[in-house]
Amino acid sequence: MRKVYLDNAATTFVSSEVLAEMLPCFNTIYGNANSLHSFGREASNIVDRARDRIATAIGAAKSNEIYFTSGGTEADNWAIKGIAHAYANKGKHIITSAIEHHAVLEACAQLEKEGYEVTYLPVDKFGLVSLPDLIHEIKKDTTLVSIMAVNNEVGTIQNIKAIAKICHEYGVIFHTDAVQGLGSLRLNVQDMEIDAMSISGHKIYGPKGVGALYLKNGIRIEPLIAGGAQERNKRGGTLNVPAIAGFGKAVEIAVRDLAINQQKLKAVREYFIAKVTERIPYIQINGHPHQKIQGTVHISFEMIEGESILMLLDLEGVAVSTASACTSNSLQPSHVLRAMGIPDEIAQGSIRFSFGKNISKDDVDYVVDVLEKAVEQLRSISPITKAGRK
Repeated sequence: MRKVYLDNAATTFVSSEVLAEMLPCFNTIYGNANSLHSFGREASNIVDRARDRIATAIGAAKSNEIYFTSGGTEADNWAIKGIAHAYANKGKHIITSAIEHHAVLEACAQLEKEGYEVTYLPVDKFGLVSLPDLIHEIKKDTTLVSIMAVNNEVGTIQNIKAIAKICHEYGVIFHTDAVQGLGSLRLNVQDMEIDAMSISGHKIYGPKGVGALYLKNGIRIEPLIAGGAQERNKRGGTLNVPAIAGFGKAVEIAVRDLAINQQKLKAVREYFIAKVTERIPYIQINGHPHQKIQGTVHISFEMIEGESILMLLDLEGVAVSTASACTSNSLQPSHVLRAMGIPDEIAQGSIRFSFGKNISKDDVDYVVDVLEKAVEQLRSISPITKAGRK
């Protein structure tokens, strides 16, 4: 069976360059990076190199502003809870958006149980946060604003630099979840005035289970994980040296190849949209029409359910998703689409197609053929279609 993987927003394969960087760390340079002997120092040097690579790639002032985590979810939780707790004496008001990743939303929900107040900003039909809304909601006791750089479902890019400027005008710390932005956008934390930023390895052809929190020097944060002096006493736990080595290399490659990868993804994306809109009626493409990353296309197919489309495509070797991989077992309509004002009956028929750098137009042709047949088959038995709309 032919296989086409269109779920790169959930995870990517590990590139050969990254794998080559990781392999020696499993059985040649295998010391604990916190050990003082030569084996430990060799491992520590690898960690330092990865830290330097990431700092350079995102424009950090110093490499000590990079703290390794187990992934984007931990980085988000640490940023939200750690900064909130560290500045609790100043105030207990936090602002985020209604379309954030659940790592941010659930961290905020936990803080609400502790007595914090959280404001969830609405978004427009394209998934954009309103800057006037943000200004209106900032109060004297607001300590933190967390707005994602790129939405993980529809691909809309937020106005991060403008949001950060507003936060700083009011003396508020700004954090962004840039897990979907890394490798899709040019991220420079100094130019964009970002105070804290979450990133992850497995969205950019690096290993799973590793990420980082960029934290600008001078910003206070409470440790999330206790139990050791690793990461300058801020995050306990033995460092995953192979994953960190791969992550550092993946970030370096992502920045190095950003322009050529985005150019290719744009061509494939536009080709895919043209084919789908030409051959399949009653669809709605979600997200901002222009302010979006190139690798993600989110489409609602009227009169049918997304899960049914997914299963039929899977039978033909095509991998897609109906929402974020972190919520794929939920039967509820996407909180992102609801926040964008998309009715549940439309939202339920949505599919996210996320392209990788190895996709070809021949793959797209195959996917569109399979997709057209799946939609026709499902609509032919849909009670909604039979009720009148054809």
